Amino acid sequence: MSNKINIGDLFAGLQNQMVAQLNTNREFILHSGSKGDSLENVWIEWLRKYLPNRYCVDKAIVIDSTGSLSHQLDLVIYDQQYTPFVFTQNGIHYIPAEGVYAVFEVKPDFQGNVASDNFFEYTGKKIESVRKLKRTSVGIINAGIPQSPRALTKIVGGILASTNTYAKNNNTIESHLKSLTGLQSIEMGCAVDYGSFYVNYDGEENISNTNFEERITNYYLERTFNSTTFSKKENSLVTFFLQLTRYLQQSIGTVAAIDLNAYAKAVGFEIDEKI
Repeated sequence: MSNKINIGDLFAGLQNQMVAQLNTNREFILHSGSKGDSLENVWIEWLRKYLPNRYCVDKAIVIDSTGSLSHQLDLVIYDQQYTPFVFTQNGIHYIPAEGVYAVFEVKPDFQGNVASDNFFEYTGKKIESVRKLKRTSVGIINAGIPQSPRALTKIVGGILASTNTYAKNNNTIESHLKSLTGLQSIEMGCAVDYGSFYVNYDGEENISNTNFEERITNYYLERTFNSTTFSKKENSLVTFFLQLTRYLQQSIGTVAAIDLNAYAKAVGFEIDEKI
């Protein structure tokens, strides 16, 4: 018996499992509104199945301590360990901005428009509505040792679809990605029957800047498009999943701890910060 296994074959099997999971009930929803909701729910359930349990995935609106809101978002990946509350009213989740790892817009096709915006422009505006919110950061106790507040983490922005009916080359997609700059820029995406992609940007955070809000905003405003890397269609979901997991675990890590006093001010209360 061989003591080796073909990793490529394992990933091919995983791709087939992922496609089957994502296709559940999708083809049987005929009403356009229901179809949109179904697609969002299928992607949410798919990510819940494959991402580690530390990540929560929901359709949501993101809020900050000033009461500002993002647009309604098709899919938010967020943390509950350091953002211990999520409001739910009338079936809508309101997630504190500090807990957000990634946001995605879900569409049936990369090609299409909402009013005067193509889907990439529309997605960029959704992402921007999250990245411009105020995020706080406070120190924590780790293994009994006080730790200083950490810098604000990057928020991954992306677009997800079932198909891509643009001309079957990558030029049109890349041109749309190039046009999105600053807080609207997109990191990654996936069309199930076409392939996944991620965008390479040039630019680094100015780690000497101790104003964390200014520092992360400037990072987005100053970075520039370099190139886009596309996967093969037969590896669309596996490559998207591997890239997303790499961003979450090794590029972002754990989100900053929330300043609960910033939120308590909304009810005129001051939290005691010592014991």
